[in-house]
Amino acid sequence: MRKDSLVIGEIYHIFNKSIAGFAIFNNESEFSRMRDVVRYYQIKKPAIKFSRYIRFRTDQDKNNDDIASIGKEKLVEIIAYCIMPTHLHLALKQLTKDGISIFMSTILNSYTRYFNTKHKRKGPLWESRFKSVLVETDEQLLHLTRYIHLNPVTAFLVDKPEEWKASSYNEYLLKVSGSDRTCNYDGILDIEPSSYRKFVEDRISYQRELAKIKELLIE
Repeated sequence: MRKDSLVIGEIYHIFNKSIAGFAIFNNESEFSRMRDVVRYYQIKKPAIKFSRYIRFRTDQDKNNDDIASIGKEKLVEIIAYCIMPTHLHLALKQLTKDGISIFMSTILNSYTRYFNTKHKRKGPLWESRFKSVLVETDEQLLHLTRYIHLNPVTAFLVDKPEEWKASSYNEYLLKVSGSDRTCNYDGILDIEPSSYRKFVEDRISYQRELAKIKELLIE
C-alpha cells in the first residue's frame, strides 16, 4: 500500500508507464485486454472468474446476463481513461478504503502476467508504483479529461481523438453504449457531446505545441 492513503470519495489522476519506454500495448488484442482488465477489477469481489468474464465479453451476445452478474460493489469509479503504447492514464474516484491502490496493483499485475506469458518474457513491466494527483475542482476534472483524451493526438498517433479506440473519448461522445462502456461519470460531470467535442478538439494545436516546449525544456 502507499505511504499516504488516498481518500474515499475523492477523484485522482492516476498515471503509470512502462520500463524504459518499452511498448507494452502493440495491437488491438493487447489494448482490448487492458480495457477488460480495467472493467473487471474495478469490482471489489467479482462473482465470476476473469476467464469466464472474457468469454462472455467476446461473445456476440453482449446482453448476456452473466456479464451483469460480475458484481455491483466497486473499488473505484472509472471517470476517464486512455491507454497509450507505453503508458496509462486514468481518472478514478475512490469508493472504498485503499480502493485505488488495490485496483492499480491488481490491474498492473494482471496485465504483466498476460504480457509476459504472451511474449515469453520475465520480469517487471512497469517503471514504478503509479503516480496520483488529487483533482480538487469540477473545472480541473473537466480539463483533466480533455488532457487524457488528447494524449494520442499530442503524440501524433492520430489526428482526431475519436480515432483512438483505446480511450474513453467516444464514450463521452455517446458513440459507445451498454456493456462496451468502461466509464461512469453520471453525477460527476455534465457532458453534452457536441459541446465537449469542441472543448476538446479546439485544444489540439495548443497541446501539441505545449508538448514540444516541454521536450525542449527537459533536454
